[in-house]
Amino acid sequence: MINIEKRITQHFQDSIDTKLRVGSVLTPHIAAASHAMVDCLKKGGKILSCGNGGSAADSQHFAAELVGRFERERQELAAIALTTDSSILTAVANDYSFDEIFSKQVRALGKTGDILFAISTSGNSKNVVAAIEAAHLKGMRVVGMTGRNGGKIASLMQPGDVLLNVDSQVTTRIQEVHLLTLHCLCDAIDNLMFGEI
Repeated sequence: MINIEKRITQHFQDSIDTKLRVGSVLTPHIAAASHAMVDCLKKGGKILSCGNGGSAADSQHFAAELVGRFERERQELAAIALTTDSSILTAVANDYSFDEIFSKQVRALGKTGDILFAISTSGNSKNVVAAIEAAHLKGMRVVGMTGRNGGKIASLMQPGDVLLNVDSQVTTRIQEVHLLTLHCLCDAIDNLMFGEI
């Protein structure tokens, strides 16, 4: 007989253990990403975000927190999730390739000084990799949020970019840390831009 309550308790414990293990490693990188994003926003730039599946949801969550609000009322911040326009996504996937659904939008919307927030649990999503390559050609900085060993995305990081890699082999745990990291970024951006609360 499966003990579901025991399994649930173990999920909570595993999540806590992973967060505690990677937190001290990630903290300075999250701070660096926050400063880069604040610098971008203060100079009139915007943050474009992308990812697939759960990472698509994270990219939309992040943009919503910046454009709307996180935990306080403040001015709107410029962020666009590249995962939300079904006409663009399906047209590009159909007429070109699914690998180009984000890179074409980066080339169309991105400019020097903007940031691409590129999310991939494996670090190997081809369309996210293509978006990073497009962002670099546009003179954009990249914040990559990955898992495992960082995959292909880790090898694409250039000076000025920031890699937020969750050193875990378990997709569930990586995605849980990604959500916490996203909230840390939002909190840091708000406090750096508008003062500590």
